[in-house]
Amino acid sequence: MKNIQSRKSGQKGVTLIEYALIAAIIAVALITNLTAVEAKLASTFTAIVAALP
Repeated sequence: MKNIQSRKSGQKGVTLIEYALIAAIIAVALITNLTAVEAKLASTFTAIVAALP
């Protein structure tokens, strides 16, 4: 019985690590994409300001 319980608690740890890795990958993807979007927005607003009289 203890063996089954120890496997269950081990699975919780593994699941937690998997979720943490997924969250980290999503965070890195978001940061990368937001940086690219920020650069495009900055150039767009610069062009708008330059076009104003």
